[in-house]
Amino acid sequence: MIVLHPVLEILGTGDFDLWPVADLGTYGFLSLSGRLGTEEAGTAVMRIAECNTVDPADEEHPQRPADPLGGFLHGLLTAEGPFAAGGLRVTDTATGVTLLPGCCNGLDERRDWFEVLDGDGWAGFGHDPSPLAERVGDGVRLTVDTDRADSPVIELPVTDLRRLLADAERDLADFHRLATEWTIRYVPDHATAVADAVARALALPAPTEGR
Repeated sequence: MIVLHPVLEILGTGDFDLWPVADLGTYGFLSLSGRLGTEEAGTAVMRIAECNTVDPADEEHPQRPADPLGGFLHGLLTAEGPFAAGGLRVTDTATGVTLLPGCCNGLDERRDWFEVLDGDGWAGFGHDPSPLAERVGDGVRLTVDTDRADSPVIELPVTDLRRLLADAERDLADFHRLATEWTIRYVPDHATAVADAVARALALPAPTEGR
């Protein structure tokens, strides 16, 4: 069985204390969906904001606010194109082989998977490791790390990948609804701005009417 999830790269929470977060270790990937607990959602928002930290202030980024919360959210709320490190994780549960997004890949780059299905027929997703997806007839071959001659691979039909990608979009939309509710409780003075910035980082629409 092949499973696919949108995941956010997590580098640890350290001594973060602006809102409740979950201790998920020093490095890993958090699967995003509407099923996250409150502290996991807080970790996700923390990490997305952390991905967009900007220093020092310049002409394109105004001075960081002095208050700790405003200062931490500053990069996320002022970034023209906010970024969320991660991508799509694919696992073959029969073999235990897992493809993970590489360094510098963002969740917004999941759109490149459709290049595999309907475009050039291939796409890479970061480095260290360097995962690659290739269209092969009516199937798709996923190479876990092209830098390894003996890299494990995952193969699945095109029709299955389309379904899995649609499921991933629903997971992200569900996560965003959860994150929107989370912002109202934990960052009420910035709720709409944070929710919209998170949506942009995830390449999701950000409806604001009614919020």
